Amino acid sequence: QVQLVESGGGLVQAGGSLRLSCAASGSIISINRMGWYRQAPGKQRELVATINRGGTTNYADSVKGRFTISIDNAWSTVYLQMNSLKPLDTAVYYCRSELYLLHYWGQGTQVTVSS
Repeated sequence: QVQLVESGGGLVQAGGSLRLSCAASGSIISINRMGWYRQAPGKQRELVATINRGGTTNYADSVKGRFTISIDNAWSTVYLQMNSLKPLDTAVYYCRSELYLLHYWGQGTQVTVSS
């Protein structure tokens, strides 16, 4: 099992920045990929960014050039640096860990961008 705890959300003005963190514990060695997803009110959860063990990153088109995913060497904390935030980025942001045949979600952290 893997436990995930997100932090760093909050209220920010458009154009501002936030850095989200997700602390992982448990079977970290079994994690193949970590990612950030978000869900806005009335919408489906969508991928924001992922990073795998090889260091390959993947981003949604809507955040490319503004958001950066990174992870520490121990694979215990994954970060999402969010710059040039827009009101459309307002959502609950979730951390996800992917293991072979399994995945785990964090509880989410609210990000609200005011215009």
